[in-house]
Amino acid sequence: MSGMTTPAVLQEPASSASDAILEADYRDWIMLLKPRVLTLVVYSGVIGLLVAPGRLHAVLALTAVLCITVAAGACGAINMWYDRDIDAIMRRTSKRPIPAGRISPEGALGFGVILAVGSVIVMFLAVNAAAAAVLALSIGFYVFVYTMWLKRRTPQNIVIGGAAGAFPPVIGWAAVTGSVDLVPLILFAIIFIWTPPHFWSLALWANDDYRRAGVPMLPVTNGAKETRWQIFIYTLILVPVSLAPVFVGFSGLPYAVAAVALGAVFVQRAWATLRDRQDANGVSLTKDAPAKKAFKFSIYYLFALFGVLAIDHFIW
Repeated sequence: MSGMTTPAVLQEPASSASDAILEADYRDWIMLLKPRVLTLVVYSGVIGLLVAPGRLHAVLALTAVLCITVAAGACGAINMWYDRDIDAIMRRTSKRPIPAGRISPEGALGFGVILAVGSVIVMFLAVNAAAAAVLALSIGFYVFVYTMWLKRRTPQNIVIGGAAGAFPPVIGWAAVTGSVDLVPLILFAIIFIWTPPHFWSLALWANDDYRRAGVPMLPVTNGAKETRWQIFIYTLILVPVSLAPVFVGFSGLPYAVAAVALGAVFVQRAWATLRDRQDANGVSLTKDAPAKKAFKFSIYYLFALFGVLAIDHFIW
């Protein structure tokens, strides 16, 4: 890692795995699954399932959604196991179950691996091989490519690693059709381009945490000014990409209007972030900083965009 020092792995808690399991309650195990992240992942998977041509029995559809949910949670648990050293250093993550000593690293890893393998097997047996294959690919990409390879080595970790979070609508589509076509790849591209401005907005106001932990996020390696420019550029690119469903004839006027309107607001938030200077010297941002507002809106943006896509599909 150029110019960076990898944080030393912290000493593991003295308690055994069984002791940690006894000390933890159900909320700690749920926290391992990163439930806040799960919401958007599962939502985009459901949208992919809903807009896919054809019909899937309700029980199988629920099974597919459950497999996506469990797999995403498994990735969160394995990520917390691998990142336990830097989680202990960062204020934002120091109270997670592993660095806080409530769950052992071995327990978390075993929990994540069992969920990951189980989700793929159930998807294969209950739904179809295509959906199971894409699900397995998404798990492998998040764990091995993003978490273990990219995150601590390059400021482009979020750009490349963003693919991990873009798989759910492809999985949902494959669950119905048994194949991967142009439309789910477009949905993949929307999330892929959306991820950098979404996450770098967070990274701007979590800059001190990443610097302390030695994680080469863009604000740490290239500074706040370059990060703000990258947020703005990616947001500009996102607007025409979000209109791709219209260009290929999959969506109609309602979606087009919503995509333009939502994109305009997102660009405005990105512009405000670009013009902001309170983080020019790497100082933590205030609660009402444009970057924090851009981060929060980015979540609403994707929820609304995909929601309108589904509504448009059924009424247009």
